[in-house]
Amino acid sequence: MFGVADYGAFVAAIIIFLAIPGPGNLALITSTSKGGIAGGLAATFGVIAGDQVLMWLAVAGVSALLVAYPAAFHAVQWLGAAYLAWLGLRMLLAKPGAKPVLDIQPHHYFRQAGLITLLNPKAIVFYMAFFPLFVDPVRHQGLLTFGVMAATIASLTFAYGLIVVLLTHHLAERLRANPLIGRVLEKLAGVCLLAFGLKLAISK
Repeated sequence: MFGVADYGAFVAAIIIFLAIPGPGNLALITSTSKGGIAGGLAATFGVIAGDQVLMWLAVAGVSALLVAYPAAFHAVQWLGAAYLAWLGLRMLLAKPGAKPVLDIQPHHYFRQAGLITLLNPKAIVFYMAFFPLFVDPVRHQGLLTFGVMAATIASLTFAYGLIVVLLTHHLAERLRANPLIGRVLEKLAGVCLLAFGLKLAISK
């Protein structure tokens, strides 16, 4: 289909990739709990923007560059790990009543989620190594093929993000009445981000 090798498998791979727990999902959940549906949707568009940048960088041949210069990938990996760990520490050390680490402004959520996606080695590996496997070298149609793949990724990400945002918002409404639960969840999110950062730092 449009030069995509096994389009059904490509769609399934994207859905599985989205559902794997990681910084992107945590960004959506945290943004929604702090900024409501508007903040969650802004974060969703941030994830979409980050994905598109990584995909088109892969199209431009960055994947070949990273293969030729492994140090470049490791540098991005360390940068992403440091960023996630920094966010996690800020959440853990935040005092009650302090300004949220993820500010309650949609444009901030967009930028936050976009940066997390761009610096997430899981996403980088997918687009630089796994993603090209779905390009049919025989029936490839140039930009049309990549355009279809980009539109598919964006559509699936939006649908998935919308579901996560609506579910999180529904639960957040029930929990928001108890400030203690909110603080505990923020600390838990901080621990998760810090753990993600450490995991990325020590991964090979």
